[in-house]
Amino acid sequence: MIDWRRQRTLALIAVSFLTRIPIPRSVEFSTANLNAAARYFPTVGLLVGAFAAAIYTLTISLWPVAIAVLLSMVATIVLTGAFHEDGWADSCDGFGGGANRERILAIMKDSRIGTYGALGLGLMLALKFAALQQLSSTLILPALLIGHAWSRLLATSYLFDLPYARATDSKVADVATQLSMNSLRIAVLSVLPLIFLISLTQAIWIIAVLLVWRWSFGRYCQHRIGGYTGDCLGAAQQVAEVLIYLVLAAV
Repeated sequence: MIDWRRQRTLALIAVSFLTRIPIPRSVEFSTANLNAAARYFPTVGLLVGAFAAAIYTLTISLWPVAIAVLLSMVATIVLTGAFHEDGWADSCDGFGGGANRERILAIMKDSRIGTYGALGLGLMLALKFAALQQLSSTLILPALLIGHAWSRLLATSYLFDLPYARATDSKVADVATQLSMNSLRIAVLSVLPLIFLISLTQAIWIIAVLLVWRWSFGRYCQHRIGGYTGDCLGAAQQVAEVLIYLVLAAV
């Protein structure tokens, strides 16, 4: 029998961890609960995507597509506190400037942004902006929902089969280091129905591209640092999101 009270707690913890949305203080925030809450990370991504879609819908009647797209991007960054963008920037700095495992991990942990991080973040945001602008008016809203949800599913999936690269991490302290098969199944099923928002051809291409990205980046992280860090998960999410937009713009 499903303990709905516990599932509500896990869902609220997932929301609190990935966004700036406040949750009741009565929610028990523990390592065990945060580990289990990872199953709802893709659902939180869907929430973020819905917020972006709402902002786009509200602003497209007032301004051109470019401004509406940019405002939707700003809205998600404010909502999440640039959580994944920060991970992407730190990963660019770490992998770009680190010669060995210890140096890479040290750079990633540094809160300051370097040249690689600044360039990577700027180019990533520009690419998202350009790709979303190229989508038809009927495709932008599905793209935002799928982009935010499926990209977080991909990042979360690394918790299932990739080891954690360090004992502690300031940004993902106590984050799930392992994801059970049952939790992975819940994570997938929670956002899989979004596939009906796009064509079969588009869905096949997106899934194929994401699987290639997941495999290649996972192997790269394993080779360079022996697993993943929170920053790696942020990088995986950011690239996956922009890949989804690029595929939809191309197919």
